[in-house]
Amino acid sequence: MVFSSVFFLFTYLPIVLFAYYITPLRWRNAVLLVVNLIFYGWGEPVYIAIMFLSTAIDYTHGRLVEKCKARNNDKGARMAVASSVFFNLALLFFFKYWNFIAGSLAGLGLTFMPIIQSLPLPGGHSIPFTLPIGISFYTFQTMSYTIDVYRGDAKAQRSIINFGTFVTLFPQLIAGPIIKYKDLGDQIDHRDHTVEKFASGVQRFTVGAAKKVLLANNLGMLWDTYKALPTAQLTTLGAWLGILAFSFQLYFDFSGYSDMAIGLGRMLGFEFLENFNYPYISRSLTEFWRRWHISLGTWFREYLYIPLGGNRVSKPRLLFNLMVVWAATGIWHGASWNFLLWGLYYGVLLVVEKFFLNAWMERWPNWLRHVYALFFIAIGWTLFAVEDFSHLGPYFRAMFGLAEGGLMNGAALYYLRSYLPMLVMAALSSTPLGKTLWDKLGEKSKKLLLPILLMAALLICTCYLVDATYNPFLYFRF
Repeated sequence: MVFSSVFFLFTYLPIVLFAYYITPLRWRNAVLLVVNLIFYGWGEPVYIAIMFLSTAIDYTHGRLVEKCKARNNDKGARMAVASSVFFNLALLFFFKYWNFIAGSLAGLGLTFMPIIQSLPLPGGHSIPFTLPIGISFYTFQTMSYTIDVYRGDAKAQRSIINFGTFVTLFPQLIAGPIIKYKDLGDQIDHRDHTVEKFASGVQRFTVGAAKKVLLANNLGMLWDTYKALPTAQLTTLGAWLGILAFSFQLYFDFSGYSDMAIGLGRMLGFEFLENFNYPYISRSLTEFWRRWHISLGTWFREYLYIPLGGNRVSKPRLLFNLMVVWAATGIWHGASWNFLLWGLYYGVLLVVEKFFLNAWMERWPNWLRHVYALFFIAIGWTLFAVEDFSHLGPYFRAMFGLAEGGLMNGAALYYLRSYLPMLVMAALSSTPLGKTLWDKLGEKSKKLLLPILLMAALLICTCYLVDATYNPFLYFRF
């Protein structure tokens, strides 16, 4: 089930909100747990078992860590944390990376890890072996729980219902933001429900839906056209149009989902941390990664980079730490060599910025720094988007003027004319310009315009969704 669907908007969500608000406060987490599991199980109910297993493992280990620390048994607490991390990573490895590694080894003539086609069920039945939706997100969330308890950043949750609600919270369950338990634990137990917060949630959700439906979906169709285009027909103009469309599609798809998740959270009384902060206005790659997928960057910094020693180590060890983090960042996004290459690409560039370029870049004019950042971001998205290595090389050659189809052709010019208004709209929408103009309005104008704009956006989105056949969420596969 996706947020940008007619069924979710006009059936599932109203039922959930009605059931939630007619329930007494003390039972609302139980209601949330049920609707969370229904939401997750809508598309693949068999993998609810993985959710139960992950919840049980980390709830048990959190209590164990607390008991060991109360007895001053630090060794036991550390072993409990290690056990929790092992089980979470084992689940993630098996479902996300087993077939990738098995296939890579098979390509080298090594077959001791068989490729799994299906999982057996009782009674002689089986199910296809697929990636459980959102497993990369919720395993990171639950893994952080025992670590936070060990560090004293959070108390162990006593209620399995409350902990299950945290693990399965449907607004951000399958595509983030990644919520650390220490940031949400208190809200799981006690949270405020106000009309103002609910209204703010509706507003944020609608903005996210407009980003997703009106911008990401439409630009995604342009990218799909060029991604599927035979190499012989690819032009330089077309290659840049395609990757520009993908860059905006990915941003509005994922930031739109994050906005909808934050909005849904507020409707239910929660406050989630921001996940994006206008990343395409960045003037360096370091700044870009402070603004893009903030929850993932924060997670890796707190639970991998700092435990490795952070920057309080020798220069060789610092380089090692950075490359480990960026290799992990890349492979987290998908079981494919291009994602690992994408992560290492950013690791190298950020090291170059940190040790060599920063002092020099400070003397550059802002426009040049911005162009520099956007150029290398676009190259990075090409690595990210083109998973087939046989197509990646020709695509890069096309971007740099060596396209088999020449610099441009009639088709590329047609797509440029057709999509130029939407590309301009996307470019403006990826900056704070709209927010700045809105903030300059008086309060009376805002009160008059806000409901009109929200209703118009919701109506237009609904019209698109009723007739739409193209409505992917890119981050569902992670």
